[in-house]
Amino acid sequence: MAWVILVASGLLEAVWAAAMQASKGFRKWKPTVLFVVAMIASMGGLAIAMLEIPTGTAYAVWVGVGAVATVALQAARGKERLTLIRSLLLVLLVGCLVGLKLVS
Repeated sequence: MAWVILVASGLLEAVWAAAMQASKGFRKWKPTVLFVVAMIASMGGLAIAMLEIPTGTAYAVWVGVGAVATVALQAARGKERLTLIRSLLLVLLVGCLVGLKLVS
């Protein structure tokens, strides 16, 4: 269950990153509220996952999932270009995250 919480927390990292950008320096209140809620939930999930998963592994997976999800979200919204090499590197990153799970 800790791994499910960790991955969900990583996905929430993408939500708060996108909300932070949309808040325009915290001047727009709706994205700012979404940022705060998503960040608290994301950090809380990371803390819960760290009760069972070693800190270094949990943090690496959280950041990795968040990074991949953020790029995917921004590419889907047309705000970031997803080239072949970037896609391959993201697949490699996901492979590394799966590897961390397998050796944990």
